[in-house]
Amino acid sequence: MWKKKLATMVSLVTVFSVVLAGCGGSKDEGSSASGSDKKEKPYQLVWYQIGDPQKDTDKVVEKINEYTKEKINATVDLKMIGFGDYSKKMQVITASGEPYDIAFTSSWANDYLQNVAKGAFVAIDDLLDSKGQGIVKALDPKFIEGAKVDGKIYGIPTNKEVATQRVFRFNKQLVEKDGLDISNVNSLESLEPILKTFKEKEGYAPLWGDKNTSPYLAYDFITEKLPMAVPFNSTDYKVVNFLDQPDTMKTFETLHKYYKAGYLPADIATSTNSDYQKNGKWLVDMADSQPYADLTWSRSMGYDVESKPAGDAIATNTSVLGSMMAISSTSENPEKAMEFLNLLNTDPYLRNLVDMGIEGTHYKKNADGTVTDLPASKDYDMPSFALGNEFILNLYDNDPKDKWEQFKKFNTDANSSPLLGFHFDPSKVQTEMAALKNVSDEYMPALMTGTVDPKDYIAKADQKFKAAGLDTVMAEVQKQVDEWRAAQKK
Repeated sequence: MWKKKLATMVSLVTVFSVVLAGCGGSKDEGSSASGSDKKEKPYQLVWYQIGDPQKDTDKVVEKINEYTKEKINATVDLKMIGFGDYSKKMQVITASGEPYDIAFTSSWANDYLQNVAKGAFVAIDDLLDSKGQGIVKALDPKFIEGAKVDGKIYGIPTNKEVATQRVFRFNKQLVEKDGLDISNVNSLESLEPILKTFKEKEGYAPLWGDKNTSPYLAYDFITEKLPMAVPFNSTDYKVVNFLDQPDTMKTFETLHKYYKAGYLPADIATSTNSDYQKNGKWLVDMADSQPYADLTWSRSMGYDVESKPAGDAIATNTSVLGSMMAISSTSENPEKAMEFLNLLNTDPYLRNLVDMGIEGTHYKKNADGTVTDLPASKDYDMPSFALGNEFILNLYDNDPKDKWEQFKKFNTDANSSPLLGFHFDPSKVQTEMAALKNVSDEYMPALMTGTVDPKDYIAKADQKFKAAGLDTVMAEVQKQVDEWRAAQKK
């Protein structure tokens, strides 16, 4: 839950084997601008996108605009803002009322729900019906359900993995070096003999993380970092304090046991160190997975990684809202913005151009339809997960041929959290929510990283949470869950 989301997000660049020549993109979903439309001056879409500015952005945007001008009589002004600055800068832009058309939004950057609450985004239900049919056709229904707020949708989720699945991720070179058997790993407890052997042989902590790390807990959390949740297997939709649940206590006791044994870094509750992946001095950590994630991680780290599931794949509000695009309420032409988003999410030529750059400059296309990066690709390294429908991306030459088919199967087979589509409105308990956050900042890192004895520490945390108004907030959450459940006929 409370991990560094950015650290494990990898641009899963790739795709269907669609061979396109020059600018001859798909004709199925995106239609060319009409004769009357072409006579009008092209509308310029201002598009704010998360990601570090790239050296070759202007070159690629020039190609994008040649294509979109012909297809929908529109051009784009792509404004990249780095990951660390994006949320703050978008807050300033929104507060100022500066006009723009499209922006990246999510559960973790440029917060989707907060922007909806303050009217920053346009409700796009009618626009999807009139200009975005291709998007609706491409998306798994779980995406649509999770993105709705009070029955309306304000953003287009990226078509990628719809669910989250926690896994134990192993450094395979060390597994093989020390002759470790990870075949039976399926829980935190099952790691113990492996951790013991590794610590004895290598002398340093095998289970790595930092203060944002958390173990797998089978709950859908109402608000990140606060102890209000509904179990994934719930049938009564009862909101509970997960700290008081027996399975939580068992997990925290195991973590504390591992911490005392030296299986976790001594400074894990205060550290923000992620260098362990670069130097390779780690045996196992935890991450959110998707099909062929091991291959992606191995590419990124430069050595082989192998993972084992820690829980089931579950579609939650957090996973569905992990990457989206929204149309600003300040847009002068929401219809044109939707036309562009529909084209981006359905036209392989445009999607690959935005993602990978210019064929022959940043990548080459191989005889079998796959692609290989060229040296200039370093000058156009975009956050693939944030740029729209991934299932129409070109496959790399070393990608599995069935990559996107496996993603679709993963999405179809994933279970849905009972709370998928429920979004808590904290407006009536703002004072209590602020107080609860302060308590969480004080107590949660130590509990989640095993550095304290949960038998004593949970009782202290419970006292502080109650004094800060936890019961009042939980009552409000339960009231809203019950109303939502009744409206959804669940």
